[in-house]
Amino acid sequence: MLLIILLLVSVLFIVISTTKFKLHPFIALLLAAIGFGLFSGMPLPEIVKSVNNGFGTTIGYIGIVIVAGCIIGTFLEESGGAYIMAQKLMKLVGEKHVPLAMVILGYFVSIPVYADSGFVVLSPLNKALSKKAKISLAGPAIALGLGLTITHCLIPPTPGPIAAAGILEADIGLVIIVGGVVSLFAVIAAWIFATKFASKVFIDPNPDKSEEEIIEQVKEAPSAVKAFIPIVIPLLLIVLKSLSDFPTNPLGTGFIKTLFGFIGEPVIALIIGVFFAFQLPKKFERSMLSTTGWVGKALLSSAVIILITGAGGAFGMVLRNSGIADILGSSLSEINLSIWLPFIIAASLKSAQGSSTVAVITTASIMAPLMLILGFDSPLEKALVISAIGAGSMVVSQLNDSFFWVVTQFSNMNVKTGLKLHTLGTLVCGSTSMLVVWMIHLLFC
Repeated sequence: MLLIILLLVSVLFIVISTTKFKLHPFIALLLAAIGFGLFSGMPLPEIVKSVNNGFGTTIGYIGIVIVAGCIIGTFLEESGGAYIMAQKLMKLVGEKHVPLAMVILGYFVSIPVYADSGFVVLSPLNKALSKKAKISLAGPAIALGLGLTITHCLIPPTPGPIAAAGILEADIGLVIIVGGVVSLFAVIAAWIFATKFASKVFIDPNPDKSEEEIIEQVKEAPSAVKAFIPIVIPLLLIVLKSLSDFPTNPLGTGFIKTLFGFIGEPVIALIIGVFFAFQLPKKFERSMLSTTGWVGKALLSSAVIILITGAGGAFGMVLRNSGIADILGSSLSEINLSIWLPFIIAASLKSAQGSSTVAVITTASIMAPLMLILGFDSPLEKALVISAIGAGSMVVSQLNDSFFWVVTQFSNMNVKTGLKLHTLGTLVCGSTSMLVVWMIHLLFC
């Protein structure tokens, strides 16, 4: 009981310290790890060893991947590639289907680009397109925000899911496949919510930039094909590696298997994506690779993510080495929450402290020592647990979430409207995702 109480206190400490006292999640997770070790009676050398090993192992697994993803995202933003992607999607779906275009665009852009910056970058285009189509800004804005949220929470190589895959030692390719299936249903739910509910609330687009100004701005941008390549190629390579690793060897053996095993490793796949991202600027300059250029900007933004991820790994290692798994696992098994357990934990953390990434990493750290005891030992079950965590990390985005303020402030929404549309929308998408995870678990596990 002491260890269970300590775990609850640790989670509560993370929530309160990061929300009320504005403590950085890195410090909060590190203090929680050390505090849990001290009060649980772990030997002092074991605490230090657990913190160091947990931090180092986690960073060693996904640190470079996070950096590479941030570099791709920065080049996509700075080159204007995101605008070209939006225009291409508009031609495909039609001018009267702006919400559909925005939810699809948000879905793809959020793979390499953080949701907050993705919304900021695309907001002028969102307003201009809404104005041209003579529709309320509310529908496209909510569609864009939910599209960004879905992939941010469900699909690697976004930081949360890939960190969870590292912590839970899951097959990243399988996580992408499962997350992709789950996310498609979430996208449909987001589109229906945006068009049937959010669009009923009128908000004047009043774009900051005219359509002519946006057209002028994207003249130096890459083609749509070039813009999509740095996102699609790494995902394809990672998925191919996962397929090549199947026992039936669907892609062959020998050199082919070895080749896909190498280029499909997330580190190599994302580095390949970085080289494709270097082709995005119309005029490439060496200064872009400097510490003050686009690469320097990406490294700064990735540093915080890496630190939080490593601290989450340290917290998880302390939990794993404390012996809490047997106690907590047997207790939770009696409640029989099954696959809903990671969803409930992640949803509680997300709703309480605001950050989806922190919710994913913390929940994965809590689940790590419980996986075997709860029976989540197969590759598919690990991938489903990560999708359940991702679904929970969507529920719900509200006043303590920075993304809530990005969506409302850039979309001319007051707080009441933001809670009515964006917060409710994340609840709909997260719940839909979890229901799909549950159905897959019932059918295949």
